[in-house]
Amino acid sequence: MIRHTVAFRLRHTSGSAEERSFLADAESLAGIPGVERFERLRQVSSKNAFAFGFSMEFADQAAYDAYDAHPVHVAFVRDRWAVEVEDFLELDYVPLGA
Repeated sequence: MIRHTVAFRLRHTSGSAEERSFLADAESLAGIPGVERFERLRQVSSKNAFAFGFSMEFADQAAYDAYDAHPVHVAFVRDRWAVEVEDFLELDYVPLGA
């Protein structure tokens, strides 16, 4: 299993229509085959400057690679993410063995 997470800050004003639109449109990523447990998250800690996060899981590397190359993901990154995200941190985890 791979847990793909990203913490990010948008260029938009907090609470704006643009912010709401971006977060709503990100839900399209949940429909990509192989995506499991997709979540859009609001960051509440004062320990970093990121405002939001996405989290999702994949059964294996092949599922993650298929997601990464999927046209819906590619278009979202090109048309929304690259334009509207000011800063981000991506973390991908796999469970540690016992």
